[in-house]
Amino acid sequence: MKKLTLSLLFAVLSMAAMAQEIRLNTYAGYVFDDGVDSYFSSSSYYEGTINGGFQWGAGLEYRLPNGKGIELQYLRQDTQAPMIYQDGGILGGQLQRTTFDLAANWIMVNGNNYFVVNDKVEPYFGAGIGVVISNVENPDNRNSQNFTKFAWALRGGSNFWLAEKVGIKIQASLMSAVQGAGGGFYFGTGGVGTGVSTYSTIYQFGFEGGLVFRFPQ
Repeated sequence: MKKLTLSLLFAVLSMAAMAQEIRLNTYAGYVFDDGVDSYFSSSSYYEGTINGGFQWGAGLEYRLPNGKGIELQYLRQDTQAPMIYQDGGILGGQLQRTTFDLAANWIMVNGNNYFVVNDKVEPYFGAGIGVVISNVENPDNRNSQNFTKFAWALRGGSNFWLAEKVGIKIQASLMSAVQGAGGGFYFGTGGVGTGVSTYSTIYQFGFEGGLVFRFPQ
């Protein structure tokens, strides 16, 4: 995972040398609930929901002369995940109910394809890959674990330029943390389960808005 992150950063820096202009994108929006589950064995599993909520962040984008752009983006979401789980008999094999605290940090490299309508309206569609670094904490006993997963994203929207260097961004996005990369998230009393057999990938659909600032080279 570290090699992937370094490779993505190197690609962004390489593109910077060809940039026609540099843009600073800011993001604030809402992502919706997503159901997740994972069955480690017949007596150890979890099932529940990652709650939707506020997500914010920023991105540094290099706009290329061919109408495309490449962006290094950071997004942050703090939310909760109500779960029903069983920890392989650790607590007598009984089902447990806990609302976990979840913090997700998305680090993405996005490619954008722009379709310029006029000097005020600039629609785009894009896709990205990267990682999501998350922390899951059980509030009942304060046990916590960190996870780093491969992530991908799709998005589409438009920039609306209010002035030469300032605009408003409105977009819809779908972001996903691929749980199959190194096992799944674990919601339980503590300790990572072994022998993962099935798991559900996390999907987060959202709507965002923000300001865009551009700086011609």
